[in-house]
Amino acid sequence: MGSTSDKAAGLADQAAGNVKQAVGKAIGNERLQVEGAVQEAKGKVQKAVGDMKAVAKDVTDTAAAAINKKL
Repeated sequence: MGSTSDKAAGLADQAAGNVKQAVGKAIGNERLQVEGAVQEAKGKVQKAVGDMKAVAKDVTDTAAAAINKKL
């Protein structure tokens, strides 16, 4: 997955997790609340992976540009 797709999937998991938690809380279902918290955490990690991929790409592109400029 690329950085953009990781970020998008992460945000989607965070949103779905928040909804699950809210619904679980509203109906008194602890299992749904826990599932929502886990899904939200998974989304945060996935978004962070996407952010790190973007940073790594930027660093690589900057280094490559500097090397090519010197050639």
